[in-house]
Amino acid sequence: MQQSLRKFWSQTLLPMLVRPRRLQVAALCWRPAAGGREVLLITSRDTGRWVLPKGWPMVGKTSAESAAQEAWEEAGVLKGRFEDVPLGQYHYDKRLDNGALEPLETLVYGVEVLEMRDDFPEARERSRNWVSPAEAARLVDEPQLSALLGRF
Repeated sequence: MQQSLRKFWSQTLLPMLVRPRRLQVAALCWRPAAGGREVLLITSRDTGRWVLPKGWPMVGKTSAESAAQEAWEEAGVLKGRFEDVPLGQYHYDKRLDNGALEPLETLVYGVEVLEMRDDFPEARERSRNWVSPAEAARLVDEPQLSALLGRF
């Protein structure tokens, strides 16, 4: 009986209660620096936390192209070189305006920064900072993103 209840819970009830994760894409923007690389972090608009430029996939663009577009809009990366294969992924729960949590899966694409601008769509809403990957890993809140940055 107990085994039947566990099976009913795990195969029927639990899948109905757990929402699937929505997909976001992020740009891990980097540039060569003395002794290695630097990565670009930006502040989130709502809490001011350090994050990567990220957003929703865009119609007509690949996930990597969408991440590069977010890098422009949120961080001022005008030109960059990127691969279509993600460096990794991380999961987090986004707090919505109504207080609910939305589970998200974020694919992270590396973008080598070739040209930046100081005047970009969200320039007045965000700060940006170049740091070592190790420092970036300490500054972000999401554990899986921190681990990814630490490996970068």
